[in-house]
Amino acid sequence: MLKATLRSFLAHKGRLALSALAVILSVAFVAGSLIFSDTVARTFDRLFASTSADLSVGPKDDLDESVPTGRTPTVPADLAERVAKVEGVAATHVDATVENITVVDRDNDPVGPTTGAPTVAGNWYETERSPVEITSGRAPRAAGEAMIDADTADKKDVEIGDTLKILAAPGSFETRVVGIVTFTTTNPGAALVFLDTPTAQTKLLGGANRATSISVDAAPGVSDTELKRRVAADLGNRYDLETADEQAESAASELGGFLDVIKYVMLGFAGVAVLVGIFLIVNTFSMLIAQRTRELGLLRALGADRRQVRRSVLIEAVLLGVVGSTLGLAAGIGLAAGLIELMGLFGMNLKSTEMVIAWPTPVASYVVGVGVTFLAAYLPARRAAQVSPMAALADAEIAGVGRPLRVRAIVGSVVAAGGAAALVGCATSSDTSTSASLLGLGVVLSLLATVIAGPLLVRPVIRVLGGAFPAVYGSVGRMSQRNALRNPRRTGATAAALMVGLALVGGLSVASASMTKSFDDQIDKTLGADFVVQNNAFMPFPTEVTKKVEATDGTGLVVRSRFTPMKLRMPDGKTVETTAAGFGDQLDEVVKTTYAQGSSARALAPDRLAMDWGYAKDHDVRVGSVLPVEFPGERKVELTVAALTDNEGPEGPGMQGGLFMGLGTLEKYVPDGQDSAVYVNTAPGTDAEALRDRLDTALDPYPQVQVRDQADYKKLIREQIAVMLYLVYALLGLAIVIAVLGVVNTLALSVVERTREIGLLRAIGLARRQLRRMIRLESVVIAVFGAVLGLALGLVWGVSMHQVLELQGLKAFAVPWSTLVAVVIGSVVVGIVAALLPALRASRMNVLEAIAHE
Repeated sequence: MLKATLRSFLAHKGRLALSALAVILSVAFVAGSLIFSDTVARTFDRLFASTSADLSVGPKDDLDESVPTGRTPTVPADLAERVAKVEGVAATHVDATVENITVVDRDNDPVGPTTGAPTVAGNWYETERSPVEITSGRAPRAAGEAMIDADTADKKDVEIGDTLKILAAPGSFETRVVGIVTFTTTNPGAALVFLDTPTAQTKLLGGANRATSISVDAAPGVSDTELKRRVAADLGNRYDLETADEQAESAASELGGFLDVIKYVMLGFAGVAVLVGIFLIVNTFSMLIAQRTRELGLLRALGADRRQVRRSVLIEAVLLGVVGSTLGLAAGIGLAAGLIELMGLFGMNLKSTEMVIAWPTPVASYVVGVGVTFLAAYLPARRAAQVSPMAALADAEIAGVGRPLRVRAIVGSVVAAGGAAALVGCATSSDTSTSASLLGLGVVLSLLATVIAGPLLVRPVIRVLGGAFPAVYGSVGRMSQRNALRNPRRTGATAAALMVGLALVGGLSVASASMTKSFDDQIDKTLGADFVVQNNAFMPFPTEVTKKVEATDGTGLVVRSRFTPMKLRMPDGKTVETTAAGFGDQLDEVVKTTYAQGSSARALAPDRLAMDWGYAKDHDVRVGSVLPVEFPGERKVELTVAALTDNEGPEGPGMQGGLFMGLGTLEKYVPDGQDSAVYVNTAPGTDAEALRDRLDTALDPYPQVQVRDQADYKKLIREQIAVMLYLVYALLGLAIVIAVLGVVNTLALSVVERTREIGLLRAIGLARRQLRRMIRLESVVIAVFGAVLGLALGLVWGVSMHQVLELQGLKAFAVPWSTLVAVVIGSVVVGIVAALLPALRASRMNVLEAIAHE
């Protein structure tokens, strides 16, 4: 049996190759994501471990600034002298490092990464732990001098002697490049600018006695933990103390969020490849077993029992899985190397020679590859074991033709009922987390139900989809339609591979279209200003930008806005941490706000606060409630709720509750922040477009900010939502590639299965061109069938997703009909492309050999 199994596997290796591609793709994405994330994590672990001080003394700030505020927490610089006197301290260094800056050259072009990595400016001092070394020029010694990293200098054509302008929170200033530094470790992608310490303190932090932290070196024989204990005993709990290991762990956790995004995206591709690949493998093994019915019957007649036959098929599946996993692991290594090179284009210079292939990677690869093929082949293997020895004497097959579908109907109905109940629960739930959970359950169950019951839908749907074929193409069209109807199980499984990808696209396209329309409606409803001056990434900007706006000729009303994190203790006993906004007076002139109680005048009064009425209701807050509030820097005050808003729009991340207050109140307790937006109205008698041109000119030296009107704002939102759609379309592309492989595989094996039939058709006059057309039409109707099922399922998912979005304030609903129509047309193209090779092969058959085929 083992010899027979190996010979059978080698005999069908060409037919199994397409199935192996699905395994290879699945494993490649799994292995590539694990290798890449492990490589990045290991590289940065070494970077953090080698550059962290023995102890860092920083400001104590427990609030998480999920929305950037522009403030830079500091400690007194003279704290370094006090810490230096602690026993066990060898040396201390003042750190003055910020990331909330922009650096431009003489042409006002940004000098720094444009890929999301920060531009970091700080003070220079000699230390063994520095990640860079001076390779050209010298260190800055006085105000007006700076060094820049070599990678940024090369990319931006910056040389020693060039003048740069640094746009920092306290104000802008010019500096001359006197030196170039080169990374001795991995370049994390940031741009580095170094100043002398007094200049960094004054120009970056706004005070000569300010520091972002104090780096402490331990004396020989003193451990980091012991050093921390001694410094803490002297300073008390006023500051945040971190050892080198704790600093590395903290930095790694921040990096972890970035790595998780990449890992989950790639694992999403792997998941789609696995899911679609399962259908392909099931179909392939089912057809191969059907074609080997007489062979299996002969084995049974020679004495092989059911278990041996089943084991034989499963061994073939395992061999396929091992081969696919091995090739997939190799492809995953190549994919990881490609990602490393890609990150180099974005400024993160990783080394392929330091690629990390930890033991979990090959284990996961083989578990996925072998596991998928084994599970997918199990049902066909059971079916193979049911072959009777008498099948060796008959021209029979066991592919399921004509077998009743009652079991599928019952199971599919039960699963569909469960999925429908979950989706109905999602639509009726008022809790976001519950609704989202029910949505996930409903998506899984409805997908399973469609896969299970798919063959039941083949005959009624394909009769409709292919109904015009006989009238248009005559007997060729009638035969193509009947070929698709001949085996509902096979047709359903083939179409299911395409259905999965299109259902995903349909659902997320509806969700994204609804999100876009909701944001458009919200902008139309709430934005009353003529223009908004804002950073492209919603980052804060220096106060001088606001002053430039106010000084521009034709500017009328200007209303400033900024954010702050805060912690509140609610009347229901819960402590919540969120982000609040601060607005200048005359807010109603630039933002249209609906109030359930109170008004903007009350909300913006000193020591007053406004809150969304639904959020207030959840926490037993009423107008007049006095809430204990903690601002950054452990400033604790009490604010009175003076107004409750009734806005239907979505809240930003980290901004639950819709809290806002007067800018005077915010600046009173958080004086060191920066503006995040400036709302501008045109002065009477001034043309809006003329003002825009003047604002653009006035803000030309500040490339980090843009002037936007309503149309620009909508475009920005659409671009951000489009990023999600690009990922969806990439998943669709992967699903279509594997689905095409599935259709090709099915048609190719079907052509082999119908060799004698094709020979007879050719013998009675069917032309080669007609034969190719028949196979193409069969392929198209299968692909369109999968598209119709997928889009119908996707629409149901999209409606359910909208119910979840509605709980977050995104109430508008939209269906992107143009996208859905394009998908259907694309499925026709997919069907045509998938049929090219099988149709060509069928048309080239020798008629006499085909008729004599066994």
